[in-house]
Amino acid sequence: MEYLITGIISYLVGSVPTAVWIGKAWHNVDVREHGSNNAGATNTFRVLGKKAGIVVLSIDVAKGVLATVVPFAVLALIKNADSSLELLRIEAAVLAIIGHIFPLFAQFKGGKGVATSLGVIVGIQPMAAAICIGLFMIVFISSKYVSLGSIAASLLFPVTVFFLEPGSVIVFWFSVALSGGVIFAHKKNIVRLMNGTESKMNLFGK
Repeated sequence: MEYLITGIISYLVGSVPTAVWIGKAWHNVDVREHGSNNAGATNTFRVLGKKAGIVVLSIDVAKGVLATVVPFAVLALIKNADSSLELLRIEAAVLAIIGHIFPLFAQFKGGKGVATSLGVIVGIQPMAAAICIGLFMIVFISSKYVSLGSIAASLLFPVTVFFLEPGSVIVFWFSVALSGGVIFAHKKNIVRLMNGTESKMNLFGK
């Protein structure tokens, strides 16, 4: 029962289509019809500007963090539950990311799950998240490629988990799967990076 409840709540949390709702409410624009046609923070920055982008990024990250807290509440409500908290948190993380990519409230057309994945990492392993964010910023600022920064950070995540939590096999393999998922979600970006046609973004400019 606790796995079922955790999964449903986490998926619904992830399904909040922040970019779609902010775009329609503030600009009467569906970001999925512009730019990269992606309902994520990066495309929101490109299509709607920094203000909307920051709001969408913040909420999408918060969705991931919130999902990792759901199991604590579920176990507190269900008495005598003997499920593993670690497994429940991994389940919550996965379902929140799936919800972001395939949101129930936006015709199952969402984003790539990078921001929500970051929130999940913050909730499960804050130190690893801080290290990955640092690498992302270095790569992004130096190259102006958001996708390249995201790919580099995702590759680093399993490495940091391996050293920070050497005894947690479940978290390590989750980090490997999450890293692979982020890279797979950026397969088109990788092709554009190789072809030199990937769009750049200036963090300090317009």
